[in-house]
Amino acid sequence: MMFPLARNALRSLKSLSIQQMRARQSHRKHSPDFHDKYGNALLAGGATFCVVAWLFATTQMGIEWNLSPVGRVTPKKWNDE
Repeated sequence: MMFPLARNALRSLKSLSIQQMRARQSHRKHSPDFHDKYGNALLAGGATFCVVAWLFATTQMGIEWNLSPVGRVTPKKWNDE
C-alpha cells in the first residue's frame, strides 16, 4: 500500500509531451516582458560599448603591448673597460 503523499507526488510528476506543452503555451496570452521589450537594444548597446572600450584601450591609452622588436632594435656596442 502506497502512502497518499507518495502517490500524489508520483501523479504530479507526469510529463507532458511536446505537443501538449506547445498547445498549452499557444492558448495562453503572451504579454511582452522585459526581454521582449528591451533585449535587442541592450544586446546592441552592450556590444557597442565593448567595441568602443576595446578600441579606446588599444589606440588611445598608450599601453605598451610588447610587440616584437625584431627589425627595430639594434644592439649597442660592447664596452670592455
